[in-house]
Amino acid sequence: MIARYGLDRRPIGTIIGATILIVGFVAALIFVSLGLNRDTLTATLITWDDVAPDHVSVTFDVQRQAADTVTCVVRAQDKSRADVGYAAITLEPGAATVRVDYELRTLAPAYVLELLGCSVGPTANVIQPQFPPGVVPPNQPWSP
Repeated sequence: MIARYGLDRRPIGTIIGATILIVGFVAALIFVSLGLNRDTLTATLITWDDVAPDHVSVTFDVQRQAADTVTCVVRAQDKSRADVGYAAITLEPGAATVRVDYELRTLAPAYVLELLGCSVGPTANVIQPQFPPGVVPPNQPWSP
């Protein structure tokens, strides 16, 4: 047919269609793999307030599997970035989404508060307390 009619071209529609199908399939695979590999534990700091020089009030949300025991770590620091409060908070199994209100005892007024992280079981991958040498961390939680 090529010799008789001189047609030497590939059907462009077929190439475009195949390319669109391949790109769509790869995009679907990426979407599914990201969804399956998403962390089942997320923690979000909502708010904190330095209510008094000796304690701060902190609120954070935790989304987890309902059957998991979760440990979250919060710390407060002063203007020089020295720790003035540090607590590991254990959340027993229960609701999948939990809002935690915690009163953190501090040695001095807090300038910064951080939710260092949460993990299932004991917390291992967070920064350890960084109190100045000779300073004893305050007992937690704060109570009037």
